[in-house]
Amino acid sequence: MDRTTNPFADLDAYVRLPRLGGLWLSPDGRRLVVAVATPDRKNTRYSTALWEVDPEGERPARRLTRSGKGESAAAFTPAGDLLFTSARPDPDGDDDEEPRAALWLQPAGGGDARVIANPPGGVRGVVVSETGTLVAGSMLLPASADPAADKDARKQRKDTGTAAILHEEYPIRFWDHDLGPDRPRLLTANVAGDDDLELRDLTGHAGRALDGDPDWDLATDGRTVVTSWAVPERNGSTRAVVAAIDVATGERRVLADDTDHDYHSPRISPDGTRVAIVASRRSSLDDPGDTWLALVSLAGGPIQPLTANWDRRPDGARWTPDGRALIVAADDQGRSPLWRVDTTTGDVTRLTDDNGAYTDIRVSPDGRWVYALRSAIDSAPAPIRLALDSPTPEPLKGPAEALSLPGRLEEVTTTAADGTELRAWLALPTDQDQPAPLLLWIHGGPVSSWNAWTWRWNPWIAVANGYAVLLPDPALSSGYGYEFIKRGWGAWCDAPYTDLMTLTDAVEARDDIDATRTAAMGGSFGGYMANWIAGHTDRFAAIVTHASLWALDQMLTTTDMAFYWAREFTGKNLEANSPHHAADAITTPMLVIHGDKDYRVPIGEALRLWWDLLSRSTADDGTTPHKFLYFPDENHWILKPGNAKVWYATVLAFLDHHIKGEEWKRPRLLG
Repeated sequence: MDRTTNPFADLDAYVRLPRLGGLWLSPDGRRLVVAVATPDRKNTRYSTALWEVDPEGERPARRLTRSGKGESAAAFTPAGDLLFTSARPDPDGDDDEEPRAALWLQPAGGGDARVIANPPGGVRGVVVSETGTLVAGSMLLPASADPAADKDARKQRKDTGTAAILHEEYPIRFWDHDLGPDRPRLLTANVAGDDDLELRDLTGHAGRALDGDPDWDLATDGRTVVTSWAVPERNGSTRAVVAAIDVATGERRVLADDTDHDYHSPRISPDGTRVAIVASRRSSLDDPGDTWLALVSLAGGPIQPLTANWDRRPDGARWTPDGRALIVAADDQGRSPLWRVDTTTGDVTRLTDDNGAYTDIRVSPDGRWVYALRSAIDSAPAPIRLALDSPTPEPLKGPAEALSLPGRLEEVTTTAADGTELRAWLALPTDQDQPAPLLLWIHGGPVSSWNAWTWRWNPWIAVANGYAVLLPDPALSSGYGYEFIKRGWGAWCDAPYTDLMTLTDAVEARDDIDATRTAAMGGSFGGYMANWIAGHTDRFAAIVTHASLWALDQMLTTTDMAFYWAREFTGKNLEANSPHHAADAITTPMLVIHGDKDYRVPIGEALRLWWDLLSRSTADDGTTPHKFLYFPDENHWILKPGNAKVWYATVLAFLDHHIKGEEWKRPRLLG
């Protein structure tokens, strides 16, 4: 495969590849919509358009929306009209208004889309019942009684030049944005008619309750909405409960709550009597916690564990129309298959038998089909349908063609010193005529797994440049059961580290791998492990550490969710696991990468790591083998097309210099 036909060898071509995310099914099952992201005209951001996919797999996909601001599908009305959100200009709106995510309606029978709701705080998380009741989230200032008052309050802040936020609770930031002064509320209206929506505040000022990534669902009769709800605790902590809200009165009652568990992702059964929830036992110093599905009556009552005996962590549950089962995805041995959970017995049946990872699950109204986006390490996300009596997914005609990869994927297994079975994926170049240099790529999480396609850390770009890429699942990884996670809990420097070295040893023994030319790299938790590796072995010729944890005492008190990490690390294990104590031992050249707007792993980690490296560089002329790639406008992830090209170009230049012995060449895009 030459460079002209291989987008993994051409970064300009790579960032232009269409990226699918999100899947929505109409109430009658006849329309399937996916979102497709591509770079905007200025190449400064990804803009999303909506495409319709034939659920029968016969007609080619067709584009539904087009604008510079992009669109995100929201829901369907009972009549089959498509609802979407977009900040594109409203033809009938006020030119002086600042752009925000308004709610648009595109008629099922054709015609121009129009704005039906445009609250000052935008719209997100739209759900619609069979009766036309709509519930959505919107941001309102604390003192605002309704969206109209909120508009005036925002204008006052703008006119007076006020940007300050007064915090009285924790947290104050989330991933890449500040929390406040406006906070999420739930608004409701009815979309049964043709008129613009009159949104009514359903929750009032809820403080932190709907911050973060809350998830809500609406009963088919439109009378009740269930939602995750954050409740404050002492010592700055928060727990997640599930609440039911009467749409007519706004009366709220708690369905699932206790101090030892978090409850989230509620889904109301088709008959409106039960709610499926994800229950998570809260972690502690010696317990990583666990996750299972549970049921609770919508009328209230005890919580019924459903999959407590299943040693996997389910997510994304969807009811079958008859209410007899839930369809879920759960990580399993480097895959994330679809599963059927019997809602009477809790029995779990695996539905898919391939290497895929499935997201955005939708079940057809007749109960025959499951629709989802399928990806894998060697396959970009694409829409599929699965008959519930067949293990083989059927690909649908999506908006993007399948990609031709510059290599092949193999599975690697070995055994840890304690007898635990270990596995990993190994991506290898096609038609290699000599042993390939090896990159050890460590996933984030840490409770995660290499099982799905990734655009941000795509191994095939390295493969296209002649590297073999090892994608291991060490201790703490999901998909191998509770005990596998517990092996590394509170001891990241122990089994996770030795598992990585054991898997690397196994791969380096292969004839098609050049064990004399190896590097390690990782992001987030993977960056933590890269830092730990740097201070505890010199076996690698180069190390890339992205958005990494360096000084745990600093990071775990400045991150956006400090209370969570405090359950795992305190006192002795905090000190024992912190990579910064081994700074004096680092001899391997390191490329440090960080975004300034990263609030999960704050920029202070990279600044301190960079100083610890530079202050130990002893060359009289001040030169150093280390480098720091800094993104002032990015967060935990590098999302902008131009910045993504810089990221890959710099990583490859750094690796080529130290692994292949090539002359260091500063990437052209860096000036």
